[in-house]
Amino acid sequence: MATKPRSIFEDVSDVQKPVAAPGGIDGRGKGARRAIRAWLMVLFALLVVMITVGGLTRLTDSGLSITEWAPLSGALPPMNADAWQAEFEAYKQIPEYIEQNAGMSLSAFKAIYWWEWGHRQLGRFIGLVWALGFFWFLLRRQIPVGWTGRLVLIGALGGLQGAIGWWMVYSGLQAGMLDVASYRLATHLGLAFVILGFIAWYVFLLGRREADLMQARRGGELKLFSMSTGLMHFAFLQILLGALVAGIDAGRAFPTWPLMGDGFLPPDPFQITPIWRNFFEDAGLVQFIHRMSGYLLMIFGVIVWMRGRKSANGQTRFAFNVVLALLALQMVVGITTALYSAPVQIAIIHQFTAVLMWVAILRARYLARYPLTQSIRGK
Repeated sequence: MATKPRSIFEDVSDVQKPVAAPGGIDGRGKGARRAIRAWLMVLFALLVVMITVGGLTRLTDSGLSITEWAPLSGALPPMNADAWQAEFEAYKQIPEYIEQNAGMSLSAFKAIYWWEWGHRQLGRFIGLVWALGFFWFLLRRQIPVGWTGRLVLIGALGGLQGAIGWWMVYSGLQAGMLDVASYRLATHLGLAFVILGFIAWYVFLLGRREADLMQARRGGELKLFSMSTGLMHFAFLQILLGALVAGIDAGRAFPTWPLMGDGFLPPDPFQITPIWRNFFEDAGLVQFIHRMSGYLLMIFGVIVWMRGRKSANGQTRFAFNVVLALLALQMVVGITTALYSAPVQIAIIHQFTAVLMWVAILRARYLARYPLTQSIRGK
């Protein structure tokens, strides 16, 4: 297209030049990042409460009090005396009542029933909060580009968690079972920590603009990020081992430390056949493996911390200091739990501290990959 000729006396400043829009990376499809982040933080808090209530449900032996999976109709508790009696009669048919709680009163049954009902009801509520938030942002077209799949993933994992919860409970209703299968409990708790981890990571990412994240990524410490990723996986393994301990009440088996009873190894650790069942069902062996893994996790945590303290970024160094402190605290609480035969109050603190440790590791890992800007003085 031909352009209009300019006069030789025309000032250069009079020429209109295209101006680049600032913030181009964040300019298109940025969505309601702050609002979505706040919604995810609500989900995060609810999930922490859910994990705590789930732990108390297990520690109070309440998990088998509801013997059917009714996602919709089960939202309402028994509303009259006949309904309560029907629930109680159903509970009387399972091995836990027959072999462990025979003669339980209706009032005692109601106490364990409310724990399990509350746990399931909280799961329903979390699903509702996710659905309302997701479809609100989706219909208003406020989800940032590239984030729809991530938010759907959280909801899908939440639905899967509900199904795994019933799969876990169902194992405890079978002949010869007084509790749920420990490996199913570990799967249930492990998925809860996976969901918690995804939510925490998304909250971290949404706290900064995409342009800032891209800039920060250039200054990321890849070696430290890789080591913290290994620490994250190791901590997750230790959480799963802790669930195996809780699943068979192995934390109450040997109230001694540092020895397992009178020796380093638990007595007769391979008495169950086939031999592989010992790693899930022998209380002494399961607790021993959890202890040894805890020691190794602490050692590796110190190694990662030593690498983290060399970071040039002060906030990254502080994040790894927090990780080391929580690892040490978790070990002390774990030892105390074993020494006192896993009372409910201490055992639930042990589980809650695991949540803090898990999030602290994720935060340190995030800062290793996306360090925050700091002044020249490094503050």
